[in-house]
Amino acid sequence: MHLEATNLSARRGEELIFEAVSFRLNSGEALVLTGKNGSGKSTLLRVLAGLLRQEAGTVTVTDSQGKTDRTLGETSHYLGHRNAMKSELTVAENLLFWRRYLGDTGGISAVSIEEAADAVGLPGITHLPFGYLSAGQQRRFAFAKLLVAYRPVWILDEPTAALDASADQLFAELIDAHRHKGGIVIAATHQPLGLADARELKMTGFSGMDAGVWG
Repeated sequence: MHLEATNLSARRGEELIFEAVSFRLNSGEALVLTGKNGSGKSTLLRVLAGLLRQEAGTVTVTDSQGKTDRTLGETSHYLGHRNAMKSELTVAENLLFWRRYLGDTGGISAVSIEEAADAVGLPGITHLPFGYLSAGQQRRFAFAKLLVAYRPVWILDEPTAALDASADQLFAELIDAHRHKGGIVIAATHQPLGLADARELKMTGFSGMDAGVWG
């Protein structure tokens, strides 16, 4: 699988947030976006996930057969700042919804709901309402969404927010396992994610000048 972004730019209202962003990722690779708040990390991730329309540029996904008939949004998970889970539903009901809604792509079957709960270190409590859980537990189960429906690309915005150091290590291991299966990871972060051999794209935002906008 190959993912290629070419000369991407995006606006927020009348403001040009970034321009001329290009990169290429192959199966098993990871890209970490770094930079200050407001530098365009989250905006770039939303463009890649198909949640925002780019001002210019293209994003192309090529599968193992060389086909480009799917968009990145159709082949990716997006985990943003919010967990996208219903507080009044149980954890199992939330995960079952995402499993059915997203489905598997890429010919690899996802794990069961209980297996996903065990993978994020919270077995045996999927019967509880999501809103009953602590912020850290909620974030762990938000990550479990990525496991119950297989998508080859993970787009992660501050994935370890509200987590302790032990959970950081757990998620680093889950991300590594995904990459070993041939998955691709793109993550924005303010702190190290412990990803081996990850490439870095430093976002500096748009300076209003013709040159020097990217570091």
